[in-house]
Amino acid sequence: MRLAIVGYGKMGKMIDGLAQQAGIEVVARADIGWAPADLAAARPDAAIEFSTPEAALGNVEAIAALGIPVVCGTTGWFAELDRAKAAIAQHGTALVYSANYSIGVNVFQRLVAEAAALLKDETQYEAWAWEIHHSAKKDAPSGTLLQLVGAMRNAGYARTVSESSNRAGAHPGTHEIGFDSAADTITLRHTARSREGFARGAIKAAQWIVGRKGVHEFSEVLFGGATCS
Repeated sequence: MRLAIVGYGKMGKMIDGLAQQAGIEVVARADIGWAPADLAAARPDAAIEFSTPEAALGNVEAIAALGIPVVCGTTGWFAELDRAKAAIAQHGTALVYSANYSIGVNVFQRLVAEAAALLKDETQYEAWAWEIHHSAKKDAPSGTLLQLVGAMRNAGYARTVSESSNRAGAHPGTHEIGFDSAADTITLRHTARSREGFARGAIKAAQWIVGRKGVHEFSEVLFGGATCS
């Protein structure tokens, strides 16, 4: 497999090293001011994009225009997802997107949804959602926290969920969902030890996307499912 990396910060460099360990050939490393012609000349089978919320949509559109399937790991831009979907459809290629590429977080989300479904009619339980990340993370609350709360809503939990975020130090990320009543407290928590889990998940998605079309969430890579509309 031939892989392009678009966005060569901490995540891009980690993906580079782990991809090579997995026997994947990294044929392009693009950063700020990258040229689509250079990416096209490298002939990658897929690209992984980790940049900034301001750059992500433009990067996805440019990669799609080259007919290269792309895994986008950037968060904070999903309000413009419809534009990305249109570009993918126009150029007949593929996109995987997610608020979080950690396999553990995606399993965690399923546990959160199950808890929310079980407690949706137990009105004595109120809920909270909290996360902390390193001080350089730009979006707050995190895309993952919003996705977790969305999973609760989809599971039928319609009551208020109190959301909060912290940004400090070099913390790679902790997400917590809790349910509290006068009788007891239920706390579900996922703590990342490093960015490695996110990088490995993105590489897994890049291997999966080769030869596919359409727009997919990372949960489809892990658990199966239909293409997103």
